[in-house]
This record gives sequence, structure tokens and C-alpha cells, in this order.
Amino acid sequence: MSELLGVAVLGAGHMGADHIRRLDRGVSGARVAAVADPDTRRAEEAVAGIEGVRVHEEAEAALDAPGVDAVLVASPGPEHEEALLASFARGLPVLCEKPMVPDSAGAWRVVEAEARLGRRLAQVGFMRRYDAEYLRLKALLDSGRLGRPLMLHCTHRNVSSPPGFTSSMLVDSSLSHEIDAARWLLDQELTAVTVLRPRPSATAPQGLVDPQFVLLESEQGALVDVEVFVNCGFGYQVRCEAVGESGSARIGEDRGMQVTGGGDTRLEVPQDYLVRFADAYDRQVRAWVDATRSGGVTGPSAWDGYAAAAVAEAGVRSLEGGGRTPVVLAPRPQLHAT
Repeated sequence: MSELLGVAVLGAGHMGADHIRRLDRGVSGARVAAVADPDTRRAEEAVAGIEGVRVHEEAEAALDAPGVDAVLVASPGPEHEEALLASFARGLPVLCEKPMVPDSAGAWRVVEAEARLGRRLAQVGFMRRYDAEYLRLKALLDSGRLGRPLMLHCTHRNVSSPPGFTSSMLVDSSLSHEIDAARWLLDQELTAVTVLRPRPSATAPQGLVDPQFVLLESEQGALVDVEVFVNCGFGYQVRCEAVGESGSARIGEDRGMQVTGGGDTRLEVPQDYLVRFADAYDRQVRAWVDATRSGGVTGPSAWDGYAAAAVAEAGVRSLEGGGRTPVVLAPRPQLHAT
């Protein structure tokens, strides 16, 4: 493909606006062709200074806009299924932010729709697979130098939760990245989830179960524990330690800028996921654009999006009902066979 890839961006909120900027300034081979958001004023602000972009209130109008070759979905999760199916109906490749679809039934409908097409069109935005540290850890585990992986110890902390954030969203929104990262790092499906409730932090909004401690079990007996704390107050931190039979490796140590002044030295902690994973987002979108321009699809698949949704659903059931909850997955389609 010699022409620039024309991308319709669905959603112009925090994530969508960042992707619009990235496509316009940080990724070669692509351009923003259309943007859809119910808040058209917000969309107009996001595309200010970008020539040739059409702003629409409705997603399907953006998909049908002239010059659209592919779609980047950054709208709220409940809107993703409709956007994906509409893109498939038009034969448009899609990069869909996580969660692909919040519920496993809807995610499975996406998997089935893609399977009926007989070719992959969807890539799911689990950007940690493109982070330099995660890539190094994955390569180390695959090399066998740590022996068989036995455990992953993970931390996921946010400064504060947005308005309307619920206890279940710690599992089906925040934890979804750890779910996918664990499946990818271990190259195994997850089979059970247990969510424990430490005493709530005084910094958490009234009624929010925060933090949570999650135990994930893999099909080959590895264990993954995750601390999810979305109102820690001091910074955005994501860490992972892999423990194998003959060694361990840890990523995500604080690596911010060191500032000295006023008689002390401090290390700046990232306050936002767009700061901590800026390079990973860049790599992810570049890989998607390059693959799409060459007629292919790469990265996390619709199956990965479905599996993450199924594990998260089991986690929400554990949170609400207590105890260990099995994960039930449908048979994997041949299109997504490993």
C-alpha cells in the first residue's frame, strides 16, 4: 500500500484523543480520516489542526466516511461489540482498545463473527505485549533460563479511580491487563480465579472495595497473584516478578526522573498509564499500521479478548460471591488455533 492508511477513530476521550495525536504525529504510514464521538465538540478539539478529518456523531457514519481503510476503537467498552461487528461487515481491520467486549457472551459473538469471515480483522489493545520490559521478560521465560514458571507476582496501582468506578471494574477493567499478560507470559490459559478483599483503604470512595487481592490459576499449575489498588494516591505503578524453578526476574521498578533540590532528592513516579506505557502504545499502533498496510493482522486476537473477558467474569463472580471460581471457555476456533 503506497497511500497512507486512513483510520477512523471511534471515541475522542482520554484514550481516543491520545491515539488521534499518535496517528497524526507519531506513526508513519497512517492518517486520521474520520473521528466519531457523541460529544462532537470534544472530537473537534481532538482533531484541531489536522487537515482533512471528518467529525461525526455516530460511529457508523465515520466507518462510511471517504478514505477510511481501518478502524481504531477507543469508545466506552459497552459500545465495542457493535463497532467491531460493523467494521467486520465492511471488511475493515480494527484495533480495539481493551476490553474488547466487557462480557464474555458479547466477546464470543465477535469471535464467531470473525470466524465466519474466515480471516482475522481484529487486534485487541493489550499494549503490555509491546512494552520493552514485558518483551524482555517474555523472551527470558521462553528461553527456559528460569526453568518452568511457577508463579507471577503482580502489582497494579492507580493514583485514583474516576467517578462512577465500581468494585467489579477493578476486575473487569483494571485487572484485564494482568489477565492478558499472564496468559501471554505463561503461554497458558487461566482456569480459576479467587478474589480476596483486604480491608478497604480510607482513600477509596465510599462503598468501593479497594484494594483487592486476586489469585489466578493456570492450566499447568502456575499461580499468579495480583494486587489491584486503584486509589493508592501516590502514582501509577505496574510491576511483575516471574519466579521459575531456577531463577526469577522482576520488571516495573520505578524508573522515573530523579530530581534533586531543596535539600533532598526524589524520584518522580508516573501519574498516568499514558505516561508509563507511552512507548508501548506507540509500538502497538505502529505494528498495527504496518501489518494492516501489508494486508495482515498481528498482536492480541479476538480470542485473547474473549479469554480475558471470561476470566474477568469469573473474577467478578468470585468478588461478589466469594471463593474460588472456575473459568469456562468455549472451544477455540481453528482461526485462532495456536
